Amino acid sequence: MSNLLERKNVLKVKKFLYNFDKEIELIVLDETARTAEDAAKSLKKEVGAIVKSLLFKNIETNEYYLCLVSGDQYLSLEKLSKIIGNKIAKANADECKEITGYSIGGVSPVAHIHSPSRIFIDEKLNRFDMVYAAAGHPYVVFGITFDNLCSITKGKISDIVE
Repeated sequence: MSNLLERKNVLKVKKFLYNFDKEIELIVLDETARTAEDAAKSLKKEVGAIVKSLLFKNIETNEYYLCLVSGDQYLSLEKLSKIIGNKIAKANADECKEITGYSIGGVSPVAHIHSPSRIFIDEKLNRFDMVYAAAGHPYVVFGITFDNLCSITKGKISDIVE
């Protein structure tokens, strides 16, 4: 499994993180972290400490927005639409890969092919000293403080969950 750290997408995330904070380390899991529940189980952490990176599309403008949501929460399309000012829809797998460069299950909050128009961060992630996000592959994650997640993504802390 350690050869996962040599995969292109994982290396891209690693380099991005290293340039931000040399102390952030990638964690290779024995089991998949494709879902928040899987990641929490593998890491022996609460589901809420897992960052779900969800991509949404503005139906009218075709702009994309990345939402970083606590693993035990559900994004509110109504709240996000109100913030955006237009109707939105969840990006499909092809759109996700095209915009972020990552397949669903390994979408990192950083180092995207095309930067999303905006990044929104679920304020409920702030409950945890450390949160864990995908690092470009379903078996690789990284731990980061909430404040550093906000800084590294330049995301806007928002009320975006139900």
